[in-house]
Amino acid sequence: MRPVLDETHDSKAQSWVESANDAGSDFPIQNLPFGIFWRRNTGAEARVGVAIGDRILDLDGMQSEGLLAEESVRLAANACAHDSLNPLMALGGEPRRALRRRLHSVLRQDASASDRQAVARHLVAQADVDMLLPAVVGDYTDFYASIFHATNVGKLFRPNHPLLPNYKYIPIGYHGRASSLVPSGTPVRRPSGQTRDGEADPKFGPTKALDYEAELGFFVGAGNWLGETIPIDEAEEHIFGICLVNDWSARDIQAWEYQPLGPFLAKSFATSLSPWVVTMEALAPFRPAAFARAEGDPAPLPYLFSRSERENGGLDLWLEVSLLSVRMREAGIDPVVLGRSNFRDMYWTMAQMLTHHASNGCNLRPGDLLASGTVSGAGKTARGCLLELTSRGKDPVTLPTGEQRKFLEDGDEVILRGFCERDGFRRIGLGSCRGTILPASVT
Repeated sequence: MRPVLDETHDSKAQSWVESANDAGSDFPIQNLPFGIFWRRNTGAEARVGVAIGDRILDLDGMQSEGLLAEESVRLAANACAHDSLNPLMALGGEPRRALRRRLHSVLRQDASASDRQAVARHLVAQADVDMLLPAVVGDYTDFYASIFHATNVGKLFRPNHPLLPNYKYIPIGYHGRASSLVPSGTPVRRPSGQTRDGEADPKFGPTKALDYEAELGFFVGAGNWLGETIPIDEAEEHIFGICLVNDWSARDIQAWEYQPLGPFLAKSFATSLSPWVVTMEALAPFRPAAFARAEGDPAPLPYLFSRSERENGGLDLWLEVSLLSVRMREAGIDPVVLGRSNFRDMYWTMAQMLTHHASNGCNLRPGDLLASGTVSGAGKTARGCLLELTSRGKDPVTLPTGEQRKFLEDGDEVILRGFCERDGFRRIGLGSCRGTILPASVT
């Protein structure tokens, strides 16, 4: 489906919520991402909100006051009277788009005085809330869609044959653990597991090779029935929106356990998500051509190929990873950027991942989460994890304090950020995804 631009993408549009007009804001009126928030210290229930500047618009409050009563938005507004985005996700694209247009109209600087006064009663400061997971995630699938990441990691283990024979034909993925998905800001406890050093007997203990993985996640909107497939030209209508994902990894545990079935305890201890879901509509101005495959690479098989996907299937979105150590925090030093990559460099698109996932008749459900796998680019500064960046610990990163990192230490905070920018359009962001490492539990 070709991205559609409308009045909600007008770069000149400003909001009467002044903070949304700041050039550095992730949440201008052109964005309007959805999330689930909880007013801190009030005992109030979790609610659906939309980010605008440094505020959150309470959609249930809007709906209860009749501010979303128009026939075109009533279905979506009713779906927002819940404590998760699943009901809204299940409706598909058109109700979501109608709600976006309505919210854009009442938040514009030229909205009527009565609309502004009424809507203002339902604005909450982001500083006064806790953000929860955006959806009840029934299933979580992690892909391996960056050829640069796959090649870099492959070289560490198979220098002469870094890519396995199937990589350029099939979007590689595995089933992750939905129960350990956590919202941004949740501390991550260092996991323990079995590791093996050389030919010695395996031992059980805390991982010595804890890593981050900078990924992009996307939520399924309307799903498919068991036994049915999702054609590539219809795939994006089944995607609600995107968020940031840090799929923490214990590399030494994984190296011992992953053969022959793949990751298990090395990945299932925690996966962090950013709280705001940026819709596919907000991303419309930032959809370049899909990744240009190298000459000689096989063309995607017919079920993974469409002309529209080739022309607009990519996403021009920057991902940035920063680290803040305990010593840096104590010295008042800002987090240091470790890597910056772009999703347009992915070998497989979101639509291809989703279509392949359903190609065997697997039923995808509203709120299911699919993640891209580590987003890496061609250069060293575009590597999305420490395994790549430090060449499996052989080339440590030096922090501003003089500390070195092969892998993460206790107390380290990892911060992911994401944003889209393009000439002629307003920059939009995904916010941040944060997690601080706690020591392993005593066993």
